[in-house]
Amino acid sequence: MRKRCTSLLLIIMFLSTAVKSQTSQTNMKYVNTFIGTEAVTDPKVLGFELPEDWRAWSGLTFPGSSLPNAMVQLSPMTKYQPAGAGYEYEDSVIVGFTHTNKGHWNLGNVPVLPMSNTDSKSGSRFSHKNESAEPGYYQVYLDDYKVNVRLTSTLRTGYHKYEYKDNHNRQIMFDLSKALSGVNTWNIEQIGKSALKGFQGGENVYFYAILNTDIEKLEIESAGKKDGYAIVHLADGKKGPVELKIGLSFVSTANAKENLDKEIGNKSFETVRNEAHRTWEKMLSAIQVKGGTEKQKVMLYSSLYRSLLWPALRSDVNGEFKDAKHAVVKAVNYNYYTEPSLWDTYRNKDVLLGLMSPQVTTDVIKSMKDVGDKTGFIPTFFHGDHGASSIAGAYLRGIDNFDVKGTYEILLRNANVSPGARPFLDEYLKKGFISDPDVANPHVETKARAGVSKTLEYAYDDYSLAQMAKKLGDTANYRILMARSKNYKNIFDPSTRFMRGRLENGDWITPFNPQYPYYEYMYREANAWQVSFYAPHDMKGLIALYGGEKGFESKLDSLFTVPWNPKHIARNVESMIGQYCHGNQPDHEAPFSYHFIGKPEKSQKIIDNILNNLYGIGDHSLALCGMDDAGELSSWYVFTALGLYPFSATDAEYIVTAPLFDEVKWTTPNGKVLTITKPEKGRDITEIKVDGKDNKGYFISHDLFKNGGKVEILTKGS
Repeated sequence: MRKRCTSLLLIIMFLSTAVKSQTSQTNMKYVNTFIGTEAVTDPKVLGFELPEDWRAWSGLTFPGSSLPNAMVQLSPMTKYQPAGAGYEYEDSVIVGFTHTNKGHWNLGNVPVLPMSNTDSKSGSRFSHKNESAEPGYYQVYLDDYKVNVRLTSTLRTGYHKYEYKDNHNRQIMFDLSKALSGVNTWNIEQIGKSALKGFQGGENVYFYAILNTDIEKLEIESAGKKDGYAIVHLADGKKGPVELKIGLSFVSTANAKENLDKEIGNKSFETVRNEAHRTWEKMLSAIQVKGGTEKQKVMLYSSLYRSLLWPALRSDVNGEFKDAKHAVVKAVNYNYYTEPSLWDTYRNKDVLLGLMSPQVTTDVIKSMKDVGDKTGFIPTFFHGDHGASSIAGAYLRGIDNFDVKGTYEILLRNANVSPGARPFLDEYLKKGFISDPDVANPHVETKARAGVSKTLEYAYDDYSLAQMAKKLGDTANYRILMARSKNYKNIFDPSTRFMRGRLENGDWITPFNPQYPYYEYMYREANAWQVSFYAPHDMKGLIALYGGEKGFESKLDSLFTVPWNPKHIARNVESMIGQYCHGNQPDHEAPFSYHFIGKPEKSQKIIDNILNNLYGIGDHSLALCGMDDAGELSSWYVFTALGLYPFSATDAEYIVTAPLFDEVKWTTPNGKVLTITKPEKGRDITEIKVDGKDNKGYFISHDLFKNGGKVEILTKGS
């Protein structure tokens, strides 16, 4: 008996030590889900004084519970409009908890709010002192209702736990007329003693909810109307926390119920929370670092977390989803996802997702192919045709478990068929550029073709598709597309050395102010400075346009030093280093461009400035310098902090920079380990070694992720 007790004690001690060891290695402790919820207000960062009643479009993230690429993001709302993600850190009232989020002025579906002993339906005050969160979990105390709220979630369900101070007059409001996007109708009904089901139109979301206590009555005000709501009055008598389990579906309430039954069922709140914890810990532990500061680790893992939330799952546990034609169909052997935010995320985020979750990337491509099968075209997002880069890049990196030929054929339609996926394609094919109209006194919001940006982006998309053609042996299309990829040269004005708008007859648009930012006239959310270094597929050719390396270097120096005019105010064109804008996507490749003239130390100074001064800023160190845009801004940080960046996202290679950490161990889903070390403290790269051998140039191959390997980055300087 004594031996058994001793053995049991040893086992307990071993398990305790193992748990402590795992806890000490956890990366979840570095994730701050509130990063991106605070606003940037400093004119020195923004480049201008914020106009009255403006809030900078910084971050626009949400702090609530979600699993990677889930259907459900269960998060607090402090306002519905005009809030990009619904939660703004400076606010003091929570108006509800919604079940979908992206941070982009849409979703925010099925708002729920526990209430008690009050006639106020406008929300409750709260304090950040009584608020906490981690991946897969959120908690806050509602002061006015005296309710402690705890939230967790699965892929398709949310789990609410409410601790009311007073067990009498407990209520839960379903504020179904509200969401971040428009609501055109809604309904809700009680099922039995303690269940509810309903629908919210607009995004067209169905839900099924179960309570652990009886419903006394369901009060519905202005059913289906824009000022309506429903209040669930809970029966008195039962003590203990109120639990609300809710399943979502974009197909039906029956599917929402099945999602709920399969993913939560009889599981406890803590079980679901712990499962979320383990899911995130597994994801985040793929990247381990040594060295760096506490803040750098917080920014790294918070950014990695943020990069893995979108695209979002849309198929149910039974495989059903609504397709591009709004028909209910069933996915066979894959999950159906929303379209990526391609204009933003093709640059880096889609690459990172493929490295971290290749199965999700495969399913996303299959989902885009399904859209293409139904509509004739692979979906685009906002601007350009960057499904070409996102899909070709994944394919060239070895993700090929999809209908490659069929997907390629639809991408060819995108590139060649008009009308279709590419606006103004006929002019682009005929002239090699897209023109803009002659507008007298154009201003920031002038509506036009954004011809310069479209020409630049289509040229890169043509290059991307050409690489897929090459690998597939389609020589004819490879040659045609590669020739078209040089079209960026057609909008380079040698007299000003800028990418400049052209009129329909080919003349340069006059007058021309390269510093003035436009939303759609000549450029897309940019000025001439911010797009004039964009030819990631042909930097040698771009440098030649500037008259060679010296001319290119001089112009690039000016990008980062010519002062921003504080009178030039445009939403999204914010957070400036000279004319360079890190708060928006169009020039995010520019800081790396010095590498192509053999001066990576100049790139490093700019990169370090961005990493250290434009992330985790503001009064509470929670602000980002621009919109996170479904994880693009965060992914820029992840790659650059680790010392690699997909400069041309299509190509299976990465440009090397000085990482923030002494050592990085990146374990891929296939179990291979890429180790990156920087033994010296300096920031200027002098040499790159791959598996002990000198590396020629500043790029390393994606093969290191496939096979594992070691990259040693030697540096000098302080």
